[in-house]
Amino acid sequence: MLSYPNIDPVAISLGPLAIHWYGLMYVIGFVAAWLLGRHRAERIGLTRDDVGDLLFYGALGVVLGGRLGYVLFYGMGRFLDNPLWLFQVWDGGMSFHGGLIGVLLAALWFARKKRLAFFTLTDFIAPLVPIGLGAGRIGNFINHELPGRVTDLPWGMPFPGMGPEPRHPSSLYEFLLEGVVLFIILWWVSATPRRRGMVSGLFLTLYGAFRFMVEFVRMPDAHIGFLAGGWLTMGMLLSLPMLAFGIALLAWSRRQPVTE
Repeated sequence: MLSYPNIDPVAISLGPLAIHWYGLMYVIGFVAAWLLGRHRAERIGLTRDDVGDLLFYGALGVVLGGRLGYVLFYGMGRFLDNPLWLFQVWDGGMSFHGGLIGVLLAALWFARKKRLAFFTLTDFIAPLVPIGLGAGRIGNFINHELPGRVTDLPWGMPFPGMGPEPRHPSSLYEFLLEGVVLFIILWWVSATPRRRGMVSGLFLTLYGAFRFMVEFVRMPDAHIGFLAGGWLTMGMLLSLPMLAFGIALLAWSRRQPVTE
């Protein structure tokens, strides 16, 4: 059994100003996407300045979609009791699936503005996302969020505030799968000629599969619990459409032209 590292969620404190590790993880994700995007911008006819604009709209999609998604999928009851809770982003946090919808809407608008095929742009965006996902999961771990279920595996660790039983470090599993593994696969595939939509389909399929698997060792949200059958979680339910659409997109991409 391992010990849960005691890391202060506040990275920097300057008087009344407190900068949290979780916020810094968002910065790391956006900066990494900006740098990687500038490196490949010319391949789809974008300038380096275009990447900055795309990142700005994508950030809006992440924040607005992520918060709205969390409220819709995980906290509608609280929102109806107190509509101002929508703006209390420190309480409850963000939803990846809502953030994904927000990014897709931003990408749709940007693709039309630049007269790009939608899936050409999403193929460009997909490899830029996993570093931010992985960084976010490290932020969850530091914040004592996303507790795992009880385990007897040697790397289990007691979760702060949840008793002495060792638990799966589920946020670290997600860091490894959604961050490291997903980035390596998408960056490698997107570096070679491939059919339009393939990278986007891989992103949806792999993320959906990784998230679905980790949900088996991650505790469901306390105010929701398990859904039908006593084993299905909200995370699983939201990942199934991603899996289905990702597989369909991979099949569709096989009939598309090869792109650089």
